[in-house]
Amino acid sequence: MAIKTFWTIGFRDLVRNRRRTIATIVAVALGLMVIMLMAGMLKGMVDSGLRDNIRIYTGHLQLRDESYEVEKMSLLARDLLEQPQALAAQIEMLPETKSAAPVLWASTVLSTARESAGLQIWGIDPASPFHEPLRLGLVEGSYLTADSRGEILLGKRLADEIDISVGQRVSLATGDSNGAIGDALFTVAGIFNTGFASYDQSSVIMPIAQAQSLTRTGDRASTIIVTLHDRDDTAAVAAQLAAPGYTILTWEDLNQLLLTLMETGGAFYYIIYIIVILVVAVLIANTLLMSVFERTREMGILASLGMKQRQIMLMVLLEAVILSLIGIAIGLVLGLGSVAYLSSVGFNLGEDTAGLMENMAMGSRLYPAMAPDQFLILSLLMLAIVTLVSVYPAWVAARMEPVEALHAF
Repeated sequence: MAIKTFWTIGFRDLVRNRRRTIATIVAVALGLMVIMLMAGMLKGMVDSGLRDNIRIYTGHLQLRDESYEVEKMSLLARDLLEQPQALAAQIEMLPETKSAAPVLWASTVLSTARESAGLQIWGIDPASPFHEPLRLGLVEGSYLTADSRGEILLGKRLADEIDISVGQRVSLATGDSNGAIGDALFTVAGIFNTGFASYDQSSVIMPIAQAQSLTRTGDRASTIIVTLHDRDDTAAVAAQLAAPGYTILTWEDLNQLLLTLMETGGAFYYIIYIIVILVVAVLIANTLLMSVFERTREMGILASLGMKQRQIMLMVLLEAVILSLIGIAIGLVLGLGSVAYLSSVGFNLGEDTAGLMENMAMGSRLYPAMAPDQFLILSLLMLAIVTLVSVYPAWVAARMEPVEALHAF
């Protein structure tokens, strides 16, 4: 019997009970749409997380002294880069380099008359393109210049939490290279909002010369953050910068925690994908099984007319494939439309949730992204699992004895 005949019989049997067929197709479509949204969310989280972390925190490369450990935030001369401005200028001469920004990090405690908070000092070159998000994110006051003294920038989230306004004087208690702790008064020159709560609520920004004076580190820096025109040039530039006494860290090294979290999250998501698909597959198998029992006499007639067991089995499997293909087609339309819409409006995570991700640039909104390869894999996985689960009702139909089936009613 030709395959075309099996398709015709399959369509006819599915149309016979339209309500059940439509309900099953809707289940397939909604199941695929849900897992496509999840895949889009994961893709968006990975892409935006890496992009924003590179833009705000890490750059594509960092050059540090070989003995420097960022966890300790050491201010000892032996752990810092000497003459960082000269090193940055040399790095910026490379054609692949977009910017090279010296940064001095230090721990501090900011105090007002009523509140205090432990923060991280970022001593920066205010004119560097790497710090463009600070300039663009300024919401009150004025930006810094390299010659600014006694002035700092604070994040809006931090300013709101401890009730600080532009022009207010605050105290910074900071350790120096000699191990001593000193207090200094600073004026809040401006308040910024980069959109990344973890950065905005934990950072104090000042010119690097001011930070060097405060910490008594001389002309030294913790790191030089390098951004490139093309991320694919990272390995080549890292090779050019390699030299004795220095450590070169790539964006992959610097974002290892984020990459590991996303890899773990991806594996967890696939477990959820499989569960959703299995639920849909069981629903389709149940639909087919009910259909088989309702058509027991028909199966007996087909068998008595000479249809072989494998042909009956194929006929039932084709019904499952028809249900799957229609549901997958509708699910793809719904899924692509949902991801496209949400990629523009996003999910509101809330600033409190975003702020929990320490040293990670996560915004308060999550924007899903298109993941064509994942969507294709999920569609094929849906089809494969549904077809596999449908083998059982097909086997039940094929095992029916013609005589018993004919006398079933």
